[in-house]
Amino acid sequence: MTAPLILSIGEAMVELSQAGGELWSLGIAGDTLNTAWYLRRCLGPDWRVGYFSRVGTGEFSQKMLRFLAAEGIEADHVSPDPQREIGLYAISLKDGERSFSYWRGQSAARGLADDPQRLARALNDCRIAYFSGITLAILPPEGRAALLDAAADARSAGCRIVFDPNLRPRLWDNAGDMRRWIERAAGAADLVLPSFDDEAAHFGDADPRATAARYLRLGAGRVVVKNGGGPVHHAGPEGAGTVADLDRVAPVDSTAAGDSFNAGFLAAALQGADPATAIRAAHGLSLKVVSHPGALVRQAFPGNGAGQDPSGAVRRA
Repeated sequence: MTAPLILSIGEAMVELSQAGGELWSLGIAGDTLNTAWYLRRCLGPDWRVGYFSRVGTGEFSQKMLRFLAAEGIEADHVSPDPQREIGLYAISLKDGERSFSYWRGQSAARGLADDPQRLARALNDCRIAYFSGITLAILPPEGRAALLDAAADARSAGCRIVFDPNLRPRLWDNAGDMRRWIERAAGAADLVLPSFDDEAAHFGDADPRATAARYLRLGAGRVVVKNGGGPVHHAGPEGAGTVADLDRVAPVDSTAAGDSFNAGFLAAALQGADPATAIRAAHGLSLKVVSHPGALVRQAFPGNGAGQDPSGAVRRA
Protein backbone atom coordinates (compact mmCIF):
# COMPACT_ATOMS: atom_id res chain seq x y z
CA MET A 1 0.00 0.00 0.00
CA THR A 2 1.42 3.39 -1.01
CA ALA A 3 2.11 5.78 1.87
CA PRO A 4 -0.01 8.96 1.91
CA LEU A 5 1.52 12.14 0.51
CA ILE A 6 1.99 15.54 2.12
CA LEU A 7 2.35 18.05 -0.71
CA SER A 8 3.99 21.40 0.00
CA ILE A 9 3.17 24.11 -2.55
CA GLY A 10 5.26 27.18 -3.24
CA GLU A 11 8.51 28.68 -4.41
CA ALA A 12 11.99 27.27 -3.81
CA MET A 13 14.90 29.60 -4.44
CA VAL A 14 18.66 29.66 -4.49
CA GLU A 15 19.70 30.88 -1.02
CA LEU A 16 22.88 32.82 -0.33
CA SER A 17 23.87 32.97 3.35
CA GLN A 18 26.94 34.54 4.89
CA ALA A 19 29.70 32.01 5.53
CA GLY A 20 32.25 34.36 7.09
CA GLY A 21 33.95 37.50 5.84
CA GLU A 22 33.09 38.02 2.19
CA LEU A 23 32.32 34.34 1.63
CA TRP A 24 28.77 33.22 0.91
CA SER A 25 27.27 29.75 1.04
CA LEU A 26 24.84 28.62 -1.66
CA GLY A 27 21.83 26.46 -0.85
CA ILE A 28 18.21 25.82 -1.84
CA ALA A 29 15.40 27.05 0.43
CA GLY A 30 12.06 28.86 0.60
CA ASP A 31 9.35 28.88 3.25
CA THR A 32 7.24 25.97 2.00
CA LEU A 33 10.30 23.98 0.93
CA ASN A 34 11.80 24.50 4.39
CA THR A 35 8.69 23.00 5.97
CA ALA A 36 8.77 20.06 3.55
CA TRP A 37 12.44 19.44 4.41
CA TYR A 38 11.73 19.39 8.14
CA LEU A 39 8.65 17.24 7.66
CA ARG A 40 10.71 14.67 5.80
CA ARG A 41 13.04 14.44 8.79
CA CYS A 42 10.32 14.36 11.43
CA LEU A 43 8.22 11.67 9.76
CA GLY A 44 9.02 8.05 9.12
CA PRO A 45 8.28 5.97 6.01
CA ASP A 46 4.54 5.93 6.74
CA TRP A 47 4.39 9.34 5.00
CA ARG A 48 5.69 10.65 1.70
CA VAL A 49 6.63 14.32 1.34
CA GLY A 50 6.45 16.06 -2.03
CA TYR A 51 6.85 19.51 -3.50
CA PHE A 52 4.66 21.31 -6.04
CA SER A 53 6.25 24.17 -7.94
CA ARG A 54 7.63 25.31 -11.27
CA VAL A 55 11.31 25.81 -12.15
CA GLY A 56 13.41 26.62 -15.18
CA THR A 57 15.63 24.36 -17.21
CA GLY A 58 19.01 25.93 -16.36
CA GLU A 59 21.69 24.66 -14.02
CA PHE A 60 20.43 26.34 -10.85
CA SER A 61 16.96 24.91 -11.44
CA GLN A 62 18.48 21.48 -11.99
CA LYS A 63 20.37 21.94 -8.74
CA MET A 64 17.03 22.40 -6.99
CA LEU A 65 15.66 19.19 -8.51
CA ARG A 66 18.80 17.26 -7.52
CA PHE A 67 18.46 18.69 -4.02
CA LEU A 68 14.87 17.45 -3.70
CA ALA A 69 15.88 13.97 -4.84
CA ALA A 70 18.82 13.83 -2.44
CA GLU A 71 16.64 14.93 0.48
CA GLY A 72 13.87 12.40 -0.12
CA ILE A 73 11.30 14.99 -1.26
CA GLU A 74 9.27 13.89 -4.26
CA ALA A 75 9.49 16.19 -7.28
CA ASP A 76 6.87 14.54 -9.51
CA HIS A 77 4.75 17.70 -9.30
CA VAL A 78 7.54 20.18 -10.14
CA SER A 79 7.10 21.23 -13.77
CA PRO A 80 9.62 22.87 -16.13
CA ASP A 81 9.33 26.40 -17.50
CA PRO A 82 11.43 27.00 -20.65
CA GLN A 83 11.18 30.80 -20.33
CA ARG A 84 11.90 31.56 -16.66
CA GLU A 85 14.34 30.41 -14.00
CA ILE A 86 14.50 29.76 -10.28
CA GLY A 87 14.62 32.85 -8.04
CA LEU A 88 17.41 33.89 -5.68
CA TYR A 89 17.61 35.53 -2.27
CA ALA A 90 20.38 36.53 0.13
CA ILE A 91 20.20 36.58 3.94
CA SER A 92 21.81 39.37 5.96
CA LEU A 93 22.03 38.98 9.73
CA LYS A 94 22.21 41.48 12.58
CA ASP A 95 21.96 40.30 16.20
CA GLY A 96 20.39 37.02 15.10
CA GLU A 97 17.60 38.70 13.13
CA ARG A 98 17.57 38.33 9.38
CA SER A 99 16.76 40.59 6.47
CA PHE A 100 16.47 39.49 2.87
CA SER A 101 17.39 40.74 -0.57
CA TYR A 102 15.39 39.10 -3.36
CA TRP A 103 15.80 38.50 -7.08
CA ARG A 104 12.54 36.72 -7.86
CA GLY A 105 10.52 38.96 -10.18
CA GLN A 106 10.85 36.54 -13.11
CA SER A 107 10.75 33.35 -11.05
CA ALA A 108 9.27 30.32 -12.80
CA ALA A 109 7.32 29.56 -9.61
CA ARG A 110 5.04 32.52 -10.36
CA GLY A 111 3.42 30.26 -12.93
CA LEU A 112 2.85 27.27 -10.64
CA ALA A 113 -0.95 27.62 -10.85
CA ASP A 114 -1.11 28.33 -14.59
CA ASP A 115 -2.32 24.81 -15.38
CA PRO A 116 -5.47 24.17 -13.30
CA GLN A 117 -5.69 20.55 -14.42
CA ARG A 118 -2.16 19.79 -13.31
CA LEU A 119 -2.87 21.49 -9.99
CA ALA A 120 -6.06 19.48 -9.51
CA ARG A 121 -4.28 16.20 -10.28
CA ALA A 122 -1.57 17.00 -7.77
CA LEU A 123 -4.03 17.83 -5.01
CA ASN A 124 -6.06 14.73 -5.78
CA ASP A 125 -2.86 12.74 -5.21
CA CYS A 126 -2.20 14.02 -1.68
CA ARG A 127 -3.64 13.55 1.79
CA ILE A 128 -2.43 16.91 3.12
CA ALA A 129 -1.70 20.09 1.13
CA TYR A 130 0.41 22.82 2.69
CA PHE A 131 0.96 26.34 1.37
CA SER A 132 1.55 29.86 2.65
CA GLY A 133 0.82 33.52 2.19
CA ILE A 134 4.07 33.74 0.26
CA THR A 135 2.76 31.10 -2.15
CA LEU A 136 -0.27 33.32 -2.75
CA ALA A 137 1.75 36.55 -2.91
CA ILE A 138 3.99 35.48 -5.78
CA LEU A 139 1.01 34.47 -7.96
CA PRO A 140 -1.07 36.75 -10.18
CA PRO A 141 -4.69 37.13 -8.99
CA GLU A 142 -5.94 34.48 -11.38
CA GLY A 143 -3.30 32.07 -10.07
CA ARG A 144 -4.34 32.72 -6.47
CA ALA A 145 -7.96 32.04 -7.35
CA ALA A 146 -7.00 28.84 -9.19
CA LEU A 147 -4.97 27.59 -6.22
CA LEU A 148 -7.71 28.30 -3.69
CA ASP A 149 -10.40 26.80 -5.91
CA ALA A 150 -8.33 23.65 -6.35
CA ALA A 151 -7.66 23.48 -2.62
CA ALA A 152 -11.38 23.82 -1.89
CA ASP A 153 -12.21 20.99 -4.29
CA ALA A 154 -9.50 18.80 -2.77
CA ARG A 155 -10.74 19.56 0.75
CA SER A 156 -14.23 18.50 -0.26
CA ALA A 157 -12.73 15.22 -1.45
CA GLY A 158 -10.97 14.59 1.87
CA CYS A 159 -7.62 16.36 1.55
CA ARG A 160 -6.63 18.37 4.64
CA ILE A 161 -5.51 21.94 3.92
CA VAL A 162 -2.79 23.52 6.08
CA PHE A 163 -2.00 27.22 5.70
CA ASP A 164 0.61 29.57 7.16
CA PRO A 165 -0.36 33.24 6.49
CA ASN A 166 3.36 34.21 6.52
CA LEU A 167 2.58 37.89 5.94
CA ARG A 168 5.13 39.62 3.70
CA PRO A 169 3.64 42.96 2.59
CA ARG A 170 6.56 43.73 0.24
CA LEU A 171 5.38 40.91 -2.00
CA TRP A 172 1.85 42.30 -2.37
CA ASP A 173 0.56 45.21 -4.42
CA ASN A 174 -1.13 46.66 -1.35
CA ALA A 175 -2.05 45.76 2.23
CA GLY A 176 -5.75 45.45 1.48
CA ASP A 177 -5.17 42.76 -1.16
CA MET A 178 -2.87 40.91 1.22
CA ARG A 179 -5.43 40.86 4.01
CA ARG A 180 -8.30 39.77 1.73
CA TRP A 181 -6.43 36.88 0.13
CA ILE A 182 -4.92 35.73 3.42
CA GLU A 183 -8.30 35.63 5.15
CA ARG A 184 -9.89 33.87 2.19
CA ALA A 185 -7.22 31.15 2.27
CA ALA A 186 -7.23 30.78 6.05
CA GLY A 187 -11.00 30.54 6.19
CA ALA A 188 -10.89 27.51 3.88
CA ALA A 189 -8.12 25.66 5.76
CA ASP A 190 -8.28 22.80 8.26
CA LEU A 191 -5.23 24.13 10.13
CA VAL A 192 -3.90 27.71 10.18
CA LEU A 193 -0.46 28.52 11.62
CA PRO A 194 -0.12 32.33 11.93
CA SER A 195 2.61 34.32 13.69
CA PHE A 196 1.23 36.75 16.24
CA ASP A 197 3.67 39.62 15.61
CA ASP A 198 2.68 39.69 11.93
CA GLU A 199 -1.02 39.38 12.70
CA ALA A 200 -0.87 42.20 15.26
CA ALA A 201 0.95 44.46 12.81
CA HIS A 202 -1.32 43.86 9.82
CA PHE A 203 -4.69 42.89 11.31
CA GLY A 204 -4.55 44.76 14.62
CA ASP A 205 -5.04 41.71 16.83
CA ALA A 206 -4.66 42.55 20.51
CA ASP A 207 -3.29 39.15 21.54
CA PRO A 208 -2.88 35.59 20.21
CA ARG A 209 -6.39 34.67 21.37
CA ALA A 210 -7.79 37.40 19.14
CA THR A 211 -5.81 36.03 16.20
CA ALA A 212 -7.16 32.53 16.75
CA ALA A 213 -10.73 33.76 17.23
CA ARG A 214 -10.63 35.81 14.03
CA TYR A 215 -9.50 32.89 11.90
CA LEU A 216 -12.01 30.53 13.51
CA ARG A 217 -14.80 32.99 12.72
CA LEU A 218 -13.67 32.96 9.09
CA GLY A 219 -14.02 29.18 8.94
CA ALA A 220 -10.60 27.76 9.86
CA GLY A 221 -10.80 24.33 11.49
CA ARG A 222 -7.96 24.79 13.99
CA VAL A 223 -5.53 27.64 14.69
CA VAL A 224 -2.11 27.52 16.37
CA VAL A 225 -0.64 30.99 16.92
CA LYS A 226 3.16 31.13 16.96
CA ASN A 227 4.52 33.82 19.24
CA GLY A 228 8.23 34.37 18.69
CA GLY A 229 9.20 31.85 21.38
CA GLY A 230 6.57 33.14 23.81
CA PRO A 231 3.32 31.44 24.90
CA VAL A 232 1.58 29.63 22.03
CA HIS A 233 -2.21 29.74 21.89
CA HIS A 234 -4.25 27.07 20.12
CA ALA A 235 -7.96 26.79 19.45
CA GLY A 236 -10.19 24.34 17.64
CA PRO A 237 -13.16 21.99 17.91
CA GLU A 238 -11.97 20.47 21.21
CA GLY A 239 -11.48 23.85 22.84
CA ALA A 240 -8.62 26.25 23.36
CA GLY A 241 -5.47 26.49 25.45
CA THR A 242 -2.10 28.17 25.85
CA VAL A 243 1.30 26.53 26.23
CA ALA A 244 3.30 29.04 28.23
CA ASP A 245 6.30 27.35 29.87
CA LEU A 246 8.49 27.15 26.76
CA ASP A 247 12.26 27.54 26.81
CA ARG A 248 13.77 30.53 25.04
CA VAL A 249 17.18 31.13 23.50
CA ALA A 250 18.92 34.09 21.91
CA PRO A 251 18.74 33.20 18.20
CA VAL A 252 21.83 32.86 16.09
CA ASP A 253 19.63 33.05 13.00
CA SER A 254 15.83 33.13 13.08
CA THR A 255 15.49 32.02 9.44
CA ALA A 256 13.00 29.13 9.19
CA ALA A 257 11.94 29.38 12.83
CA GLY A 258 8.28 29.37 11.84
CA ASP A 259 8.75 26.94 8.95
CA SER A 260 10.35 24.35 11.22
CA PHE A 261 7.72 24.93 13.93
CA ASN A 262 5.00 24.21 11.37
CA ALA A 263 6.69 20.96 10.39
CA GLY A 264 7.26 19.91 13.98
CA PHE A 265 3.65 20.58 14.94
CA LEU A 266 2.15 18.85 11.93
CA ALA A 267 4.44 15.81 12.24
CA ALA A 268 3.63 15.37 15.93
CA ALA A 269 -0.11 15.80 15.32
CA LEU A 270 -0.03 13.22 12.54
CA GLN A 271 1.51 10.77 14.99
CA GLY A 272 -1.29 11.24 17.49
CA ALA A 273 -0.06 14.06 19.72
CA ASP A 274 -2.60 16.39 21.30
CA PRO A 275 -2.19 20.12 20.47
CA ALA A 276 -0.16 21.00 23.58
CA THR A 277 2.24 18.09 23.07
CA ALA A 278 2.57 18.91 19.37
CA ILE A 279 3.34 22.55 20.25
CA ARG A 280 6.13 21.45 22.60
CA ALA A 281 7.62 19.21 19.91
CA ALA A 282 7.41 22.04 17.37
CA HIS A 283 8.99 24.53 19.75
CA GLY A 284 11.81 22.10 20.55
CA LEU A 285 12.65 21.74 16.89
CA SER A 286 12.46 25.49 16.29
CA LEU A 287 14.86 26.15 19.20
CA LYS A 288 17.43 23.90 17.57
CA VAL A 289 16.94 25.57 14.20
CA VAL A 290 17.42 29.15 15.43
CA SER A 291 20.61 28.10 17.23
CA HIS A 292 22.38 27.62 13.90
CA PRO A 293 22.75 29.73 10.74
CA GLY A 294 20.73 29.03 7.60
CA ALA A 295 17.25 27.81 6.80
CA LEU A 296 17.87 24.04 6.73
CA VAL A 297 19.72 23.00 9.88
CA ARG A 298 21.03 19.45 9.72
CA GLN A 299 22.45 19.79 13.25
CA ALA A 300 18.86 19.68 14.51
CA PHE A 301 18.83 15.98 13.62
CA PRO A 302 21.75 13.96 15.03
CA GLY A 303 22.88 11.56 12.34
CA ASN A 304 21.08 13.70 9.71
CA GLY A 305 18.59 10.90 9.27
CA ALA A 306 15.00 11.04 8.16
CA GLY A 307 12.46 9.71 10.59
CA GLN A 308 14.13 11.25 13.65
CA ASP A 309 12.74 13.77 16.06
CA PRO A 310 14.74 16.81 17.28
CA SER A 311 16.13 14.84 20.24
CA GLY A 312 17.55 12.23 17.88
CA ALA A 313 15.16 9.44 18.88
CA VAL A 314 14.06 7.33 15.94
CA ARG A 315 10.34 7.66 15.43
CA ARG A 316 8.20 4.55 15.22
CA ALA A 317 6.97 3.67 11.76
